[in-house]
Amino acid sequence: MMLLWIILSSSLCRMVDGQMKISPETVQKWAVSFSKEIAALSARYSGAKLLQKKYKDVEAVVKIEEVDGEELVKKFAEEMEEMLGRKMKSVKRLAEAAEDADLYHEYNETLEFEYFNSMLINKVDEDGNPLSLGGEFALEKNEHFNKLPVNTQLSNIQVPTNVYNRDTDIVNGAYMSEALNDVFIDNFKKDPTLTWQYFGSATGFFRLYPGIQWIPDENGVVTFDCRNRNWYIQAATSPKDVVIYSDYVRYVEPCSRARWVQADLDNREHFKLLVDELHVKGEGKVKIAMKESFKILNEVAALGQGSLCNQAIMLITDGAMEDFQDVFEEFNWPERRVRVFTYLIGREMTFADNVKWIACNNKGYYTHVSTLADVQENVMEYLHVLSRPMVINHDHDIIWTEAYMDSVLFNTQAQSLLLMTSVAMPVFSKKEETLSHGILLGVVGTDVALRELMRLAPRYKLGVHGYGYLITNNGYILSHPDLRPLYKEGKTLKPKPNYNSVDLAEVEWEDTEEKLRTAMVKGETGTLSLDVRTSVDKGTRVMFLKNDYFHTVINETPFSLGIVLTRGYGEYIFIGNVSVEEGLHDLLAPDLTIASEWTYCETDIDPAHRKLTQLQAVVRYLTGKEPDLDCDVQLLQQTLFDAVVTAPMEAYWTALMLNASGMEEGVETAFMGTRSGLMRFQRYAGVEKRVGKSFLTSTDKENMFTLDHFPVWYRRASENPAGQFLYYMPRQETRDIFRGYEADYSATFSAEEVELHAEEGGRKPREAEVEEEAGRIVIATTSVTVTVGKKTAIAGVVLNKITLFFEDKRML
Repeated sequence: MMLLWIILSSSLCRMVDGQMKISPETVQKWAVSFSKEIAALSARYSGAKLLQKKYKDVEAVVKIEEVDGEELVKKFAEEMEEMLGRKMKSVKRLAEAAEDADLYHEYNETLEFEYFNSMLINKVDEDGNPLSLGGEFALEKNEHFNKLPVNTQLSNIQVPTNVYNRDTDIVNGAYMSEALNDVFIDNFKKDPTLTWQYFGSATGFFRLYPGIQWIPDENGVVTFDCRNRNWYIQAATSPKDVVIYSDYVRYVEPCSRARWVQADLDNREHFKLLVDELHVKGEGKVKIAMKESFKILNEVAALGQGSLCNQAIMLITDGAMEDFQDVFEEFNWPERRVRVFTYLIGREMTFADNVKWIACNNKGYYTHVSTLADVQENVMEYLHVLSRPMVINHDHDIIWTEAYMDSVLFNTQAQSLLLMTSVAMPVFSKKEETLSHGILLGVVGTDVALRELMRLAPRYKLGVHGYGYLITNNGYILSHPDLRPLYKEGKTLKPKPNYNSVDLAEVEWEDTEEKLRTAMVKGETGTLSLDVRTSVDKGTRVMFLKNDYFHTVINETPFSLGIVLTRGYGEYIFIGNVSVEEGLHDLLAPDLTIASEWTYCETDIDPAHRKLTQLQAVVRYLTGKEPDLDCDVQLLQQTLFDAVVTAPMEAYWTALMLNASGMEEGVETAFMGTRSGLMRFQRYAGVEKRVGKSFLTSTDKENMFTLDHFPVWYRRASENPAGQFLYYMPRQETRDIFRGYEADYSATFSAEEVELHAEEGGRKPREAEVEEEAGRIVIATTSVTVTVGKKTAIAGVVLNKITLFFEDKRML
């Protein structure tokens, strides 16, 4: 990095006076001199040698254990199974309560009932009177529910704009489902980690707990219809093979001719684009299309492929001149194994009888769609038909959805950008007089934030480069540190298209033979080793690692869990032990923090704990003020040990600040971190003198301990020899160091050699013009280790933040 500055400075001098020349030997001499000076500077102000000595002194009393990946993934999976099992029990209780409530409810055509409509609550008319279906509905901000104003004592109801909120079916359903309020509250008491619980009615209303104020869009419209959500559709029907066609035969995607593709998000969106390109030409060839549809359905059934459940044909037409009875006699009767749904499009009713006959004689459903406004409501009727066998057989299958961000649900007031999955279950009518009709009442469900699920695979157990991930039985990622589902549009974060249909093979791309993916999709338990290239610092730097993958299925779910451990330091974890009294004294030092995103103590169970920081919760638990807190004893033990061993760093750094000879100019900060997530820091420079003020703040996720990763400086130091400093410039700094450059730059140099690596993205700089600012940030980082016998583990990382100053374009 310094070599680059020297060359640029000298070339600029030559441009000014045309006289000055610098020999390569002089440049090399400067580089060596600079290397020695910055190495000495880093060693002194970081205190790395002192910290290494302190950990060396305690090697006799620590243990180093090899991490057992097979045992670890099994333990994590069992804990996740237990957590998800509690959610399933809550949903089952809701389904039973809803069915019982319907059983004892007598439908009343003239029923009048004032339910709480989430669109109308706490609103008044021009005269100041509460709106009908509104009224006073207490709301209070709640930490557990994204700090939204909610009512944890009541649920309320949302009705889509296109559904009349006083319709008889809606009023009867709202009255009947009031019985769910007590179950919602009881579920939340039994499992305080529950989030939103809900009942989506087949008539269109959506009962949500806790109750909220629903905000319409800018046009005053609420387009949300629970019956269109994945959790509703998946729970309301069983798996199915569906052929959709118009009035003639043509495969809209030639690549998949006569081949079934999964109806995932990618394929559905691709299908929509292809359908948009279709144009109506002449008379439709319905008979040919009908025969082709039956052929491919029969073939897939004979081969044991597809869903192995429901099969259906959907005919979308503006009319049928015949009923095609001969086709049905040849391919579908008498078993009528394939249901046929027909949709008559337009206002013309000339051939409506034929279209209706086709559906009714093939166990399907006929719908007339005369306007665009009819589409949503009428197309959904097929769900009720396909759900009838489940209803009659009373098959209460529990479903889990793919990962999603429900930014639609609460509109602008609560756009949750957290990935989640939903568990849902159908609700059927148990009334004897309608049992044979197979009436679906709706679907109950609850959400599970995947972030909370991954807390059960804590970072400190997986090591500096290790991580956990989850996939579905389709191979799609639920959670993975390399899954980046958001992009920035202006100042707003938005989900990327198809963010929830990213395949494991797309992020673990070294698995070229897809052995890992195949085994996990099958729900197998196993291990695999791969040589991988992994990126840090937002993809600007690459490391080469040897990773061991361990995976197993999470029972009673369609999910599989995998964990990754890295060879070398990642194979071991060291364990120290001190008394609570000794550790607590050093834990309260003002220069100490712990990882705010990690779970040292569970603060989300008791509402009284939800406003506590992790450090506050740890202190209250250790001092006996909150003995009932659920804390990670192993993590607390290691944190206390690290607090004691690293305590001398505070005095060392303070002594440097108070040194009469003064501080070296440019040394801003010294800080360190340990595997337990503990951090200590010393600000050598006042805020007015610091460059890059966001570094190591709560917004600087790359340089903090998070659920997804260890800090960049920790990860990079761990791949460098212990005691040897690695120097690099934070990504933003390397990008801005030249005006006119069109690429990001990544620079690394050590005390032994100065090396420049400029990734120019295939472009040359327009004009290498030296920045006029006072200085630029350089991070100097090195690891500290513990060795017992032949085993070595990283205890922590120490680093300095240094500002390099250049005046009058001359070197230091």
